[in-house]
Amino acid sequence: KSWFAPAKPLSKQILHYQTPPDAEEQYRLHLRVEGDGRGLLIVNAATVLHLNQTAAEYARLLIQGVDEEEAAHTMAGRYRVGRAQARDDYRDLRDHILTLATTTDLDPVTYLGMERADPFSAETSAPYRLDLALTYRVDETGGLDPEARKRVDRELTTEEWQQILDVLWEVGVPHVCFTGGEPTLREDLVELIRHAEELGQVAGLLTDGHRLREAEYLDKLLLAGLDHLQITLASHKPEVHDGIVGRGGAWKESDAGLRSALAGDIYVVVHIVVTPANADSVAETVTYLAELGVPAVALSSPLRAAAEGERLRLQAALEEAQNSVHQHGLTLIWDLAAPYSHVNPVEVETGLSPEQVVRQHLYVEPDGDVLPAQGYNVVLGNLLRDSWESIWDNPLRKQLGKSDS
Repeated sequence: KSWFAPAKPLSKQILHYQTPPDAEEQYRLHLRVEGDGRGLLIVNAATVLHLNQTAAEYARLLIQGVDEEEAAHTMAGRYRVGRAQARDDYRDLRDHILTLATTTDLDPVTYLGMERADPFSAETSAPYRLDLALTYRVDETGGLDPEARKRVDRELTTEEWQQILDVLWEVGVPHVCFTGGEPTLREDLVELIRHAEELGQVAGLLTDGHRLREAEYLDKLLLAGLDHLQITLASHKPEVHDGIVGRGGAWKESDAGLRSALAGDIYVVVHIVVTPANADSVAETVTYLAELGVPAVALSSPLRAAAEGERLRLQAALEEAQNSVHQHGLTLIWDLAAPYSHVNPVEVETGLSPEQVVRQHLYVEPDGDVLPAQGYNVVLGNLLRDSWESIWDNPLRKQLGKSDS
């Protein structure tokens, strides 16, 4: 039995740290402390650390720039441990976090303890990331995905999206990904990225890459604070890509945009949706991307929507693509944002259950409606009309994951 009352948990909060521009190693940290003292530390928008109460306090001291002696004094007083032990614990946690922040190709989800556990087993006050579909337009003519017309009748204004970003930051969402449709069709995209950057959020962009051919436009995105790019490329073969996209010349534009992005100072991921049209050559596409210098590849495929024979073919193509990714030393990413489609992108061998998927992020449509994830046509509420609590605590969100498990 302990004769001392346990230390009172820290208040619910979110903290952000970014290394100075002249630092040799560049990284970003986002710490979200829950009401019960547990913490969620997101490193470079890629590695998730689940922290117990003590580790969360050490992480907060690290982000605040507190030196070892002061941190040891603070923690020794709160948790009645020796200062030497507190100093060692602080140093160990700091070294562990810095290793994760400056080393590539590590397990994207880590449990400090260092006991491995289900990263999405605990309910949190907010998701790790929100995917924001700014528009469902797919080209300059204003063409829409047929399924999108059934769901959304307007796009939010710049001010309304900024209001949503403010809400997300206040509730502790550290990472947003702008998607669509084609988000670069929004003339205010640069302004929205800048707003997210000013708040302290990590901002990503999912695009077909066409506008990235314009050096001036790409520079504006980077200067606004864009942190990572995800470019969709169906194939390294122009005729296959154009056939899937449904427009001649599309491959040339996407390929040029990809090459432009790779020359810029930004992390680039290429997303390949494996379909019957590109299944036979997807491994070759990965080789092509590796030769271009692409560091990471995201794979998905509508497995559940396919007939049995076709499903087996797609599964085999996915495995070949994975092998090609590993052979070339690229990073393979499963947890990705996706453009609007009536096919659920979660229907991939991600290793995550539906309940875990709806726990880790949400999807916002162009009119502000919130879905558990892209492809789940269940509206949890609207970020302009409804409170965050009513959306996040909506019973439909939890029921959906359990019913699909």
